[in-house]
Amino acid sequence: MNSKIVTDIVSQDQNAVVTKDDLKKVFVRSIPMEFTWNYERQMHLGYCYALLPVLKKLYKGQELADAMTRHMEFYNTTPFIITFPLGISAAQEEKCVLDPAHVDKTSVSTVKTAMMGPIAGIGDSFFWGTLRILATGVGASLALQGNILGPLLFLLIYNVPHFVMRYMGTFLGYNLGTSFLSKLEASGSMQLLTYGASIIGLMVAGSMTAEMVYMTLNIPVGVGETATDLQTILDGILPGIMPLAVFGIVYWLLKKGVKPLPLTFILMGVGILGAALGFLM
Repeated sequence: MNSKIVTDIVSQDQNAVVTKDDLKKVFVRSIPMEFTWNYERQMHLGYCYALLPVLKKLYKGQELADAMTRHMEFYNTTPFIITFPLGISAAQEEKCVLDPAHVDKTSVSTVKTAMMGPIAGIGDSFFWGTLRILATGVGASLALQGNILGPLLFLLIYNVPHFVMRYMGTFLGYNLGTSFLSKLEASGSMQLLTYGASIIGLMVAGSMTAEMVYMTLNIPVGVGETATDLQTILDGILPGIMPLAVFGIVYWLLKKGVKPLPLTFILMGVGILGAALGFLM
């Protein structure tokens, strides 16, 4: 990579509170991002842990606790370029401190949520769908010949671009966030950004509900050859209505104070019982 391009990406405003060293810590802490992955909020703990050096630099006391809570929300995207949204979040948090009158702290969550889907699509396509296959092809062909370079080249081809992009993404996200937010403030478009990001974030959450929640009824309506599955009728009215209903019930129970772990066991029990009795597939 051209040294001037690298310098431009890594360079920062001299008046910034967040330093290069802080962003380097974010990069290092992003590496174990998925070691803390869980089914409740997925990457949330890793995201907060990676951003913690910046948050401690900007906030103290209750404000630090509030900032950490902001980044303990549900989050999941490709881990290979997770530093890009981390850099943008760092820039936004810094703007919240330097110019609180023009930057709403709720925009931090809405912007990073809006990036979740597009970044996952780009990162997964490149790293899982392209680079991994290329590295496996080169490594496996040499390994089949008994060449020790097979596994070594696999690791190098896959990991060198990954860590370069992860490192550069930290600074690229931060610098893009800083300059982008400054332009938005000057044009008065910050509210439009927050509103648009909120809409995209809701679309992402809705798509994830339809994709990740699965439920099919096995209940016939009618008798004989004229019998029709209830699921077919429901899909004709509104495809995905059962996952939506399950999501709505779970959301309502969570709002009522039911803890996630007991709720998980309840859903498992309903699923097992439904499959055993034959009314769920």
